[in-house]
Amino acid sequence: MTTNASMPARRIGSLQTPGCRLHYEVTGEGPVIVFAHGLGGNQLSWWQQVAHFAPRYTCVRLSPHRGFAPSSTLPAGPDPADYADDLAALIDHLGFAEVSVVAQSMGGWSAVDYALRRTGKLKALVLAATTGTIDPARLREPERSRLKEWAMAGERAQADLVRRGIHVAAGARMAAEQPALHLLYRHIDDMNAGLDKQALRERLMARRTRAPEELTAIGCPVLLIVGDEDILIPPFAADAIAGVVPGARAVHIAEAGHSAYFERAQVFNRHIAEFLDRVG
Repeated sequence: MTTNASMPARRIGSLQTPGCRLHYEVTGEGPVIVFAHGLGGNQLSWWQQVAHFAPRYTCVRLSPHRGFAPSSTLPAGPDPADYADDLAALIDHLGFAEVSVVAQSMGGWSAVDYALRRTGKLKALVLAATTGTIDPARLREPERSRLKEWAMAGERAQADLVRRGIHVAAGARMAAEQPALHLLYRHIDDMNAGLDKQALRERLMARRTRAPEELTAIGCPVLLIVGDEDILIPPFAADAIAGVVPGARAVHIAEAGHSAYFERAQVFNRHIAEFLDRVG
């Protein structure tokens, strides 16, 4: 049987920035969504989001962050201080006047710092399983007092997952209920197996210095999405940030860990679609 269905247009390109060649992919047409991946990901991580949104939106994947293949490698590893510059350069290179940014985990470092530049191009911001450069230790009470106990429990849970051969950012539930998805997540992460991710993680933590209230300066709607079973980023941090940032709201996805965008894509996509529809 033949059909006349056509796939959204897709193009691949690269952008030379100081010290690094950035690979990017653009799929679809319409209002622009830029996707920024996490430490365990790359441009492939967003396969379920691009397939969903490309019929209505221009989906841009910062593919990936500098130092992550297929962008050029960096001998000393990437510096997160460059991430917002790269995001700004890509948006300018593609000539977009207005964008929404969806950032997961490490991508939040790019997105928050870019948002605070007030370029006038940011229409909406989605922070998924991330506070970016906002320091959870600077949350207001009572959330701040919950951090120590949550962190200790998270460390125990992470050690148990490592012992069992389960990817920490995927989580035990994904491994048990969706083993093929867990395997795909691990394969995507393995594409950057040569990157010193522990060193990069330490650089990311060193840049986590902002107070939640600083996000009030960005001047656009903010959606924070968290998985209730996240053991890497405290889910209650999203509620605390939304509580002090006008125009921000937090939503929780049940039975999901750190990578709800991957594990519960249908629910994740619905939350983003509803948010962007409200933004207009």
